[in-house]
Amino acid sequence: MQQFLALTSPGIEILLAQELKDLKASQVVQKPEGVYFTATIEEAYKICLYCRLSTRILLRLAEGDAENKDKLFATAQSVNWSEQFSSNHTFAIDFVGSSDEIRNTQFGALTIKDALVDHFRDQGMDRPSVDKSSPDISFQARLLREKVVIYLDFSGRSLFKRGYREHSGAAPLKEHLAAAIITRSGWLDDTTKPLVDPMCGSGTILIEAIMMAAGYAPGIDRVKWGFDCWLGHQLYPWQAQLTQAKQKSHLGLEELKAKVFGIDIDSRVINTAQVNARNAGVQKFIEFSCKDINNLNNGFGHNGTFLLNPPYGERIGELPELVENFVLLGRKLKAQFVDWRIAILTANVELLSMMKLASHKRYKFKNGPLDCQLALYNVDEKQASGQNNDAEFEDKDSDFGNRLLKNKKNLKSWLKKENIECYRLYDADIPEYNVAVDVYGEYLVIQEYSAPKIIEESKVAKRLQEVIYFAPKVLGVPTDKVILKTRAKQKGSDQYQRVDQSKQSMIINEHGAKLKINLWDYLDTGLFLDHRKTRQIVAQKSKNKSLLNLFAYTGSVSLQAALHGATSITTVDMSNTYLNWAQENFALNKLSGHKYQFVQADCLTWLKEHRGTYDVVFVDPPTFSNSKRMEDSFDVQSDHVALITDAMKCVTENGELIFTNNKRNFKMDFDAVAALNFEVKSISELTRDKDFQRNKHIHNSWLITRKKVNA
Repeated sequence: MQQFLALTSPGIEILLAQELKDLKASQVVQKPEGVYFTATIEEAYKICLYCRLSTRILLRLAEGDAENKDKLFATAQSVNWSEQFSSNHTFAIDFVGSSDEIRNTQFGALTIKDALVDHFRDQGMDRPSVDKSSPDISFQARLLREKVVIYLDFSGRSLFKRGYREHSGAAPLKEHLAAAIITRSGWLDDTTKPLVDPMCGSGTILIEAIMMAAGYAPGIDRVKWGFDCWLGHQLYPWQAQLTQAKQKSHLGLEELKAKVFGIDIDSRVINTAQVNARNAGVQKFIEFSCKDINNLNNGFGHNGTFLLNPPYGERIGELPELVENFVLLGRKLKAQFVDWRIAILTANVELLSMMKLASHKRYKFKNGPLDCQLALYNVDEKQASGQNNDAEFEDKDSDFGNRLLKNKKNLKSWLKKENIECYRLYDADIPEYNVAVDVYGEYLVIQEYSAPKIIEESKVAKRLQEVIYFAPKVLGVPTDKVILKTRAKQKGSDQYQRVDQSKQSMIINEHGAKLKINLWDYLDTGLFLDHRKTRQIVAQKSKNKSLLNLFAYTGSVSLQAALHGATSITTVDMSNTYLNWAQENFALNKLSGHKYQFVQADCLTWLKEHRGTYDVVFVDPPTFSNSKRMEDSFDVQSDHVALITDAMKCVTENGELIFTNNKRNFKMDFDAVAALNFEVKSISELTRDKDFQRNKHIHNSWLITRKKVNA
C-alpha cells in the first residue's frame, strides 16, 4: 500500500473524502491541506480515472526535517531519485509552504532541485533538465511545521481539466467545483427529473452533471498523466483499468435517461457551450437555448432542480442588472417552480436576499480567490404563498424610491431652465441609504459611501442592493445604464485611480461647453458636478483676463474660462492622464493656440519655482496627498496657509485667488492669512448649485485678495 494526498479547493474536502471512500481508498483522513489516503498503485490508477473532485493526486516519496536549508537538503537526498525517473526526462519541483529559515518557495524548490541533481551526478548519470512549463515528471514538496513531505505528482497538474472545454466564458467555473455543487444540489438522487441552468455560460455545470449521472470516468479522455515517465509505473494494470473505465463510461452514457436544459442570454456563449458538449459526447442530453432569465417560464416539468452560478457583480455594470435579475427570479420561482430545488453559487451573498426565499442549507466554497456560498432552497407551498408579500419591493412603499421622485420633481423646472443634463439627484438624504445618485444624461451613477464601522456589513450590503433595485425602477432607467461605484475614504490621488478598463466615454454639454466624461473607468467621472457654479464664477471673472488653474484635473474650469474669453490660461496638474484629458476637452470645443498652456507638474513644487503672475488663480487641491511624484505629503488643513502664500505670489496686484476644497469641516486660518495682509471672503454659498443645496459640506470656497492700502 502506498500513501497519497489528494488536493482540492476549500469547501470540497469533505465531498472528496467521501468520493475516495466510494472508490475503495483506505485510511481516508480529511485535513485542511487535502485528503490523505492509502491505496495500491492499481487502486490509485482507478482513483485518477474516476475522481472528479480533486485537482491533483500526490504519491508520498519521503518525509523529514526541514528546519533549515541543510536539513531540507538532507531530506531531499533521502529520495532515490534515479529510481523515480530517467535523466533523459525533464522535471519540475513545486514547493509549498515556508518557515523562519525557508522563507521563499523558490529557495525551497532550488534546494530540493540541487539535491536531486547531485544524486544523478553521484550515480555517474547525466544531469536531468528542469522544465517549469511542461515537464515530463513533476514533484511537490510540502513544508509544514518544519517538516517536509516530498511527493511525486502522480496524477499530473490540473486534474480537473477534462479536455472537452475548448473555450469558456469570462469567469469559467472549474470542473471539480461544478461537480461539488452538483453533488450538493441533490439532483444526482434522481437524474430522471429536470435540471435547469438558466445562466449556463460555457455549459460546464450541465456537462459535468450528465457525466456524473452516467458514471462517466473523466480521466479516460486525459492525454497526459503525471506517472507516464515514472519508473514505478505499472503499464499493464494501468491499461486494464483504463479499458474497463472506458467500457463502463460509454455504457453509462448509452443507458442514461437524463435531460437537462442550458439557457443563457448571450448567443456566443451558447455556441461555445454546444461545442463543449459535443466535445464531451453529451450533446444529445442537453437542450440549449438563448433567452433572458427574466423571460424564463417553466416548460421543463415538475420537481426539478435549478442550479446556477451567476456573475457575482465584481465588474462595473453587472450588479444593477443582477439585483433586478434576483428580484424577478425570486418571484418567478415562487410563481412557477413550486416543489423545485434551487441551488445558487455566489460570492455576493446579499444578492440572495433579493429573492425573498428562505434557504435550508448553505455551504462555503472557494471559486478561485473568491469566498462563495452555495445556497439551497426548497420552493414549497409555504414559501410560494409569500409571493405577494414583497412589500419591501413595492415602489410605493419605498422611502428611498419616494425620496428620489420627490427630489426629481423639485429639480424639474430648474433643470429645464438651466438646460442641465448632469446633476446630483440624491446625496445620503436618508442616513440608512448612504449613497449619492447622479444623473448623466441617460445614465445613473450610484456612489456608495463607506459606512460607519458600527454598522454590520450585511446590513450595509442589503441597503445597497435595495438602492440598486429602486433607483432605476422609479426613474425609468434601464439597468444596463446604471453604474455602481464604491467611494470609501480616499487618500491623496487614490480618488483618481483606475477601477476598470472599459475605455468608454461620452460627451456631455454644460453651459455651452462640450466635455468628455468617463462613467466606467475611474471613481470620479472627469467632471465634479458640485463645482458647476464655481466654473461659471471663475469663467466670468476670467473674461479678458489671464487664468492659472492649479490641480486642474480634466481642465473643466480652464475650458469654461476659455469659452468666456480669457486672454490666456495655464492649466497645471501632476497627472499626464488628466492633463491629456483636459487637452481633449479643449479640442472638442475647437480651442487651440499658444494662449492655452498645459503643464504637467507637481503644483506645490511648481508654485515655489514659478515667477509668472495672473489676474485670476484657481486652486482646488486634494484633501490629502502623498503621491510618490510629490516631494512632500500634503494635508489641506495643516498646509493651506503655505499653499495660499505661494499661490498669491502668482496673483497680480489687483487679482483674485479662488481657493476651494472638499474637506468636511475645513477651518480657514483667518488669523494666519490676515497676517499675510490678505482678505478672505467665504463664497461657498454662491458656489453651490440647486442640486447640492442639501449638502452644506460638499465643498468650501473662498475668495482671497490683497488688502487695500489706504491713501
